[in-house]
Amino acid sequence: MEHERTITVAVVDDHPLFRRGLISLLETLDRVRVVGDAATVGAALALVEEHRPDVVLMDLDLGAESGVDATRLLTHRHPSTSVLVLTMLGDDRSLFASMRAGAKGYLLKVASPEEVERAIHSIAGGQVLFGADVAARAVAYLSGSAGESGPRRFPELTDREAEVLDLVARGLDNASIARTLVLTSKTVRNYVHSIISKLGAPDRSALIVMAREAGFGMRAGDVPS
Repeated sequence: MEHERTITVAVVDDHPLFRRGLISLLETLDRVRVVGDAATVGAALALVEEHRPDVVLMDLDLGAESGVDATRLLTHRHPSTSVLVLTMLGDDRSLFASMRAGAKGYLLKVASPEEVERAIHSIAGGQVLFGADVAARAVAYLSGSAGESGPRRFPELTDREAEVLDLVARGLDNASIARTLVLTSKTVRNYVHSIISKLGAPDRSALIVMAREAGFGMRAGDVPS
């Protein structure tokens, strides 16, 4: 019967200790079988290509790479595989970016083993599930009442580039952005160069003006000038 089938799961996380602990937890669950794990986007794509798991548990911070980008690629290439985000990032931008990329679930890493198990079975069964920490904001986004539900600003940017641009618009330098996003300064410099090139800004100062006019860099209570 369908409800008795074994769910195959892959784990994508760049922290070896957390990845090992999560795998150990999954191996104790009924009707759940771990088919592999990965720490990078490339390894994740190869893993899913080989094993075609029902569910991928995806961290959003993969060192210099983005779990949102990995989610987008996986859901595009393998629509039968559902992505469950499991992350420390509970902010709106990370949540909404993951949903746009095709994630079917979103849990914070403080979730209990029972919550993780329930989420795996839910999204494997075609449902969408969000942890209590983010559920209200996810519902608002899906119902069209969240601020990011309108047309995407600068759609030519990747989600990681949009994150970098938001911090540039707040006036942060590359070193500060690197610390905030847990990236190297070289990686941030490459992102900024790519953003400037894509948006046709003559320099960083012009980029900040352009971004602020589009609503980037705004905190709660700010009013666009």
